[in-house]
Amino acid sequence: MNVSSIVVQTVPKYLNEVVQSLKDCETCDYHIHDEKGRIIITIEGNGVSEELEKLRIIEAIPHVVAADMQMAYSEDELDAHMEVINNADVVPKMLNDHSIKARDIVYNGDLKKKDLEGFARTFDNTGKR
Repeated sequence: MNVSSIVVQTVPKYLNEVVQSLKDCETCDYHIHDEKGRIIITIEGNGVSEELEKLRIIEAIPHVVAADMQMAYSEDELDAHMEVINNADVVPKMLNDHSIKARDIVYNGDLKKKDLEGFARTFDNTGKR
């Protein structure tokens, strides 16, 4: 089970409406808000893909300006991925393959261009649950 905290942002004039929508929403648990329009909620899911689906539902609530995951916890997935990391080569095989040209190596560190859905599918398909 994954648990993630999300900061939801709205403009102050819609704060009460958005807070009530979040409280009524079965997708999340409301926790606290401030007068500036920042609202803290949590979501739970069986994997990253399910959490992303719930995040999209929250983003679609009227007057939500932004909804960003801040912290996530998943003991089962963390254990599975730590096992994969601990059993993997420190240097990815592609970096030691001299037949691959540097221009063909894909850099995945740019979060602005990150395919989060593709990442979630890969993350959820470690085969270790």
